[in-house]
Amino acid sequence: MDIHIIPCLKDNYAYIVENKKTKSACVIDPSEAAPIISFLNTNKVNLKYILNTHHHEDHIGGNLELKKKFNSQILGFEKDKNRIPGIDILLKNKEIWNFEGSDVLVEHVPGHTSGHIFYYFKNEESVFTGDTLFSFGCGRLFEGSYLEMINSLKKIKSLPHKTKVFCGHEYTINNLKFCMEIDKNNSELKEKYTQINNSIKNKLPSVPCNLSDEIKLNVFLKFDDLKFKKRIGFEDLNEVDFFKKIRDLKDNF
Repeated sequence: MDIHIIPCLKDNYAYIVENKKTKSACVIDPSEAAPIISFLNTNKVNLKYILNTHHHEDHIGGNLELKKKFNSQILGFEKDKNRIPGIDILLKNKEIWNFEGSDVLVEHVPGHTSGHIFYYFKNEESVFTGDTLFSFGCGRLFEGSYLEMINSLKKIKSLPHKTKVFCGHEYTINNLKFCMEIDKNNSELKEKYTQINNSIKNKLPSVPCNLSDEIKLNVFLKFDDLKFKKRIGFEDLNEVDFFKKIRDLKDNF
């Protein structure tokens, strides 16, 4: 399978997963139809499925136009059946869905929204996290609790560390600035910032990122890291209070 990164809107990413042999594909979170249609037509690819991580408009905006044009089926979490227009296939938590012979693990990860899921393509060692985990950040909490978001992030952290993370937005530079503000003396963060800033200047995406890097450097994943909390002076905070502190600081960053 090949994974194609499709920039959409101002800073969204959609992703086309293509079986090169059959020329069949699925798209994850098409916020608008035009860039997807352009890619599919140019490369003569058939869009069989539309996968949504959650119901926000900037992740489903292209659904119905793509469905109509390519006769595709729309997939989403069963509890979002009334919030994702045109949905055809209702996915359950921990379901294994199969796409062109590739097993895809579906996990419910509430926090950003109550019906958010991720898609982990096992053979491709790739996870599509929508707005739950970003490169060096995480999503805002619109419908879930801090504890729910922590538990959702733990599910992502439990994936193989070599997993490639494909997130919903190009927020990486701002996220890195925040991480460096919290973890001021971390030279690895500074190196990442220089590297990714150069990529962005050259109009290259910062995704995919590596889960191992996120676990090591993303401050939003440090809620259970006692050494880190002590280093930044938050050693007295439990997991929920720590995460709430970091999330609230980022919301006002």
